[in-house]
Amino acid sequence: MRKTQLALLTLGATVLAGFVTATPAAARDYPWCAQGGEYDYPGECAYSTYEQCQASVSGRLLYCDRNPRFAYGQQQLPRPHRRARPVAPY
Repeated sequence: MRKTQLALLTLGATVLAGFVTATPAAARDYPWCAQGGEYDYPGECAYSTYEQCQASVSGRLLYCDRNPRFAYGQQQLPRPHRRARPVAPY
C-alpha cells in the first residue's frame, strides 16, 4: 500500500512539473494553404512546401495557393494622423 501511494505521489508530481514547464505553442504562418471546399479564406495554412500541400489536397477537391498573410506579411500599415481642422469662430 505504501509503495502504491509513493508511486501515485511521484506520478502526480511529475505531471504537475510537466504542466508548470510547458510553454504555449507559437503561432506560425506557413507559406502554402489548402483552399476550397469546406475551408474559408485563406484556407488551411499548414504547409511548408507546395509539394506538402499538393499531397494533402490530392483527391479532396481542394487546391493549393500562397498564404496571403505570409506572402504580404502581417505588417500593420501606419494610420495617417488626422489633422485637426481649424474651426472658424462663429
